[in-house]
Amino acid sequence: MHRVVVLALDGVYPFELGTPQRIFGLLDDRYEVLTCSVDGREVQTCADFRITVEHGPELLATADTVVVPACNTREAVTGLHEETRGALARIRPGTRIVSICTGAFVLAAAGLLDGRPATTHWRLSESFRRHFPRVRLDPDVLFVDDGDVLTSAGAAAGVDLCLHIVRADHGSAVANQVARRCVVPPWRDGGQAQYIDQPVPDPAQASTAATRHWALQHLELPLTITELAEHARMSPRTFARRFGDEVGMSPGRWLIQQRVVRARHLLEASELSVEQIAGRVGFATGTSLRQHFQVAVGVAPLAYRRTFRFTGDDRASA
Repeated sequence: MHRVVVLALDGVYPFELGTPQRIFGLLDDRYEVLTCSVDGREVQTCADFRITVEHGPELLATADTVVVPACNTREAVTGLHEETRGALARIRPGTRIVSICTGAFVLAAAGLLDGRPATTHWRLSESFRRHFPRVRLDPDVLFVDDGDVLTSAGAAAGVDLCLHIVRADHGSAVANQVARRCVVPPWRDGGQAQYIDQPVPDPAQASTAATRHWALQHLELPLTITELAEHARMSPRTFARRFGDEVGMSPGRWLIQQRVVRARHLLEASELSVEQIAGRVGFATGTSLRQHFQVAVGVAPLAYRRTFRFTGDDRASA
């Protein structure tokens, strides 16, 4: 049984506080989820109520995974309270440490993110950089997995990260089952850029949605921006601008992203070789697929397949 301990700090956000239980708790034969505070006393949330927890900071020393949910960042940027720092010091070396949204501020204030890649909510990225310049912040992604320390962006990205952890621990079939029960996608493609405040396209203007749908049906083709613009009945320049306004990235980057997503699925669910998958998803060669896959996912395609391949045993355990 893998013990997940959630540390509730004053100003905690109730949604993020409940996320670990909502995801890991569905696998109560594999995870035990417990909540503690820095002093064992009740905690004031960011809402108009307080919560009572059953455990104090001593629980952190028994954890296999520690989760720090989103909370008010004031304490982190002005200096962690002695009780908070003492609680975090109880975490055993080698324990997996996870933050959701502004929980990254707490980990950074404790020095746990120095020299590491990390993320947090995009709206607070400048503040984070200013206070924690030693952290390699990436505000464009939904989460960062740096081995024993993982960080996520805002709110729902915590769900993405918890599902990622389930996938890493128990495989795709189990993670997909949990996602279905929560009525959420098992994997959201794209990063925070698609959620950053951007000018809303004029409703009277043509949308690129139909062309995006068409492109997804023809990913195996060597699609160019000219062909996409022709399908949308726009000039390439207008199409690229409209696409960026609606999606938050360029058409070329979006196509690569969608091809990698399709390749992930085929690696998990088929016997096709890397070269065959490359042809199915629109990469010119297996080498091209390997390069883009490594950049997007962080591992080679065959290593990904070995980790996340659907098997009969996976389905049975799900």
